[in-house]
Amino acid sequence: PAPWTVASSSMMLTSNLARRAPLAASRAAAGSIRSFGMKARNDGVMDEPIPPNYTIDSIKPPKHWTSPGPPDKDPNEYVRGPVTSAHAVDIAADPPRLSARDSATFSPTGAVVHGRYGELDPDATESIPLEYLALLRHSAEGAAAVRTVSSGKKGTILVYGATQPAGLATTQLASTSGCAVVAVVGGEHSGNDEMVDIVKGLASEPGTAIPEEYALLKKNFRDIVELVSKGDDPSKWPGHDPDAFLQDFKQNLLDYVEYYPDTVPAAVSADHMDFAGKEKDRANFSANMSAYLSQLPPGEAPLDPTKLDSYFPKEQYAAWKAKFGKQTTAVISGDDAPDFVPSHLVRSMIAENEEVDPQILKPIHISEGAGDYVPYEPSVLDRRNGEGPSNKLPTGGPVLGAVVVVTPALQSAAEAVDKAGKSLRSKAEALQFLTQTQRRAFAGASSVIAEAKRAGGTVVVVGGSLPGLDAPIEPADEDVKEALAAMDVDEKGQSRMNYFLQVYRASDYAVYADYAIHRATEPLSGPRTIVVTK
Repeated sequence: PAPWTVASSSMMLTSNLARRAPLAASRAAAGSIRSFGMKARNDGVMDEPIPPNYTIDSIKPPKHWTSPGPPDKDPNEYVRGPVTSAHAVDIAADPPRLSARDSATFSPTGAVVHGRYGELDPDATESIPLEYLALLRHSAEGAAAVRTVSSGKKGTILVYGATQPAGLATTQLASTSGCAVVAVVGGEHSGNDEMVDIVKGLASEPGTAIPEEYALLKKNFRDIVELVSKGDDPSKWPGHDPDAFLQDFKQNLLDYVEYYPDTVPAAVSADHMDFAGKEKDRANFSANMSAYLSQLPPGEAPLDPTKLDSYFPKEQYAAWKAKFGKQTTAVISGDDAPDFVPSHLVRSMIAENEEVDPQILKPIHISEGAGDYVPYEPSVLDRRNGEGPSNKLPTGGPVLGAVVVVTPALQSAAEAVDKAGKSLRSKAEALQFLTQTQRRAFAGASSVIAEAKRAGGTVVVVGGSLPGLDAPIEPADEDVKEALAAMDVDEKGQSRMNYFLQVYRASDYAVYADYAIHRATEPLSGPRTIVVTK
């Protein structure tokens, strides 16, 4: 190589060694002074005396720590506008609009002013949502309907249009007053299973709720009304024949023994023993299937039908069924449970002529103070439903009347039938030109009205007028007070009257008001009541 190349390389090597020498020396010195296990000492630190009257508050933190200023506002932050009023949607108006009468507004003094009833008592409305107060007229109509139909008595009240605001109010007020309610959900909401279940929950036992389709046949509706009003007594159920039950069981047992004889490894079909695998697996097939089938119940030897008829009466059949409960208890509790083969039990009971427990034949109290006898399984011997007050099924009482909430479909159908004439032919022809929704509404309401009249009850119409019935009821002052008391929310967040609302806040976006009207006038607007706040 060239001379200057060798000289340059030597100078670079000498320079690197000179830089690394002090670093290596410092590391060696540090290693010789302190090792990993030594404790560091900080002599001379914090040896000054604490000044007098020195506390933790002597040095104040910066002001922005103790009192931070307001955070900077996001220019895109959504700020909700204040709500000053709530309005229901008047779909009967032409065109539909927000109702000025069914509305609740805050006055400058803070009181609530209703569009129909004027300024409301501040104490009565203190714990009521403003959206609920927009439906005060519907609530008062429900209170007036319950007062008129019940007249202070306890019984069964029929309600058509139970998901309408007035129908919901009627159902809940009647239930909380001690009456049983059979609520019929109109066709506009009967397809919503969740809402039907909600109304069924609002109608306390023994009341219930049914879809409109169930009430189309008057016989079906009459049966359920009788079950609610008169109660359901199992001892009066038809078709309970112990001898027929026993004969069916014996025939099934003989068929079982014939199909699953004891010549097969287990009580399975014969095709389980058919080999359908590869030829190399044929040698071990029988052994594997025998091990597998040993886990299953075995087959049964032939039974003599004559002995079965002679030594296995219905009392033995009841005792045989009771063994299932004991076996289930043993399995759940982890006790030693022997192999349980029902067909073997029948054979052993016939051979031993097993004595039947008297408790199976006629249940009695096991000991004094044990309480009422409650049967936990049906008996093949009789229709037993227990003894004592706790076993009495609730009854709603006599039918007091019906409350019909007018819906658009029902009103259109009723007016068309009324204009057609008095003959059945003309009414039938008028119904043929209506939509299916209108025909079903007319049929469902007719079933409710007919059942109330058959019982001699009162029929009340709310929310509109129907031809042939009395004018719709007008709430009195006492009804308004009852509605306010029912809507009051207590300290636990509960109230006797609840609504299912869909609120559109036009106070934030004015276009929400028009959209709410559009949604309320749709053919299937949903089960929730639309309320608009401004």
